[in-house]
Amino acid sequence: LKECSGALDLFLNNRFMDALALLKPRRNQSMYHAMGYSSILVMQAGMTFEPKDMDAAMSSLGESLQTCQKFRKKVGIIESLSNFFYRQQAERLTEEEMHAELCYAEVLLQKAALTFLDESIIGFIKGGMRIRNSYQIYKVLRLMEFLGFSGDRASVNSLFTSFGSGEFSSRCHFSLGIGDGDLKEAEALLAPYKNKFPNGALILFYTARIAVLKGNFTFAQEKYLACIASQEEWRQIHHLCYWELMWAYSFEQNWREAYHYANLLSKESKWSQAVYVFQKAAILSMLPEEEVTELGENVVQLFRQVEGLRLKIAGKSIPTEKFAAKKAQRYVSSVPGKLVVPALEMMYVWNGFTVVGKRPELTENILSTLEKTEDQLRNETHPSEYHQDDECLVQLLKGLCLRELGRLVQAEICFNRVISRWSHLTAPHHTLELTACFFAMQNCFFVCRMNYKDYSMESRLHFRIHAALNTMGSFAAKLPPSRTPA
Repeated sequence: LKECSGALDLFLNNRFMDALALLKPRRNQSMYHAMGYSSILVMQAGMTFEPKDMDAAMSSLGESLQTCQKFRKKVGIIESLSNFFYRQQAERLTEEEMHAELCYAEVLLQKAALTFLDESIIGFIKGGMRIRNSYQIYKVLRLMEFLGFSGDRASVNSLFTSFGSGEFSSRCHFSLGIGDGDLKEAEALLAPYKNKFPNGALILFYTARIAVLKGNFTFAQEKYLACIASQEEWRQIHHLCYWELMWAYSFEQNWREAYHYANLLSKESKWSQAVYVFQKAAILSMLPEEEVTELGENVVQLFRQVEGLRLKIAGKSIPTEKFAAKKAQRYVSSVPGKLVVPALEMMYVWNGFTVVGKRPELTENILSTLEKTEDQLRNETHPSEYHQDDECLVQLLKGLCLRELGRLVQAEICFNRVISRWSHLTAPHHTLELTACFFAMQNCFFVCRMNYKDYSMESRLHFRIHAALNTMGSFAAKLPPSRTPA
């Protein structure tokens, strides 16, 4: 336990490899070392999303489950069947067995988080089953505190788990869900460590991440820069900060700064060159042509590179890359078709409107940009073959802004315009966003899920529908959402 505490201190003081080296020798004998070791690898995978890191983390989690299994209570077939129907009684476990159950459950949670990154129905099902199994174990141990369960050993490993899976939680919740994560709980977890590890890269990163989700973009930008300056051992953390800074500046429509970090990502990070180059081109598309020329960039050439940069993992395309490549196809012909507000469309893909909605003045600025684009499309004398899709996209994004501003009637008009035009690319997304204006209309979510097939980002939208339905079943709707001042 002392070694695990020491490893945690090393970890939070940016000495990541030293922490791994301290935990590695006993990872097959001690459940605490095993979980701490795999948690750091999960963190690394969360920072890079690179296949080799994901595989290493998943393999380590499997080994950790085996190590934890050695310390779990051994049961026979009859008792196993009894536990299946009635659940294992916590009072029958020794303290060590309780710790083993807790460690086993936390490793399962991390494995579920990794599984969710495969944005397919199978990935969601596997992840959901692992979360369910983990939850059942937690329910079994709900009486631990009344049984004299020692918290010291649990706390060290829970911290590894929290930091290891925290990034997955925040990202999945806000890109795949509806953006209503529990920031108070995240802040409470972080609070005790801000003074003890003021220069810890992870502490700085999570502080910035929470600030972004609260709409405090300027403060977040400062913390991300401090995080970058705090260490050089894990360059992947720099890349993650670049990604976050790109969005923080995009929310402010500071496209020049957003381009700077998109450009750094396209040059340094190997996670998804297709996404980075598309994002870079999308941001440049928001700048005046003379500024793009001044930067020495060619937007058309960048979009044309996207298809050739796509990756396949285990024979499957990455959904976001597939979406980007499909959008970039407009630029393949000798007479390229121009994308309208592509950076704002990607903001929707990554659920950014929920975040920028915390800042009404910035939402108004984005709405103004969309209204100008709407006027340009309306006044086009020679509409392209993509004209209707472009109009539908603008109406979708405009409706999102109006919804975040609490102007629900106007938002409904925007969403209904598109549904009536039946754009195959955006109609299902419009149906979902319209329903989000009226939580009581629960049936519309099922209509959205069942009536549309084979559209862009289908799995991701299904996940958002599930998140919205879950919220409807648990909480009263609160519109407009609460906002935090800058």
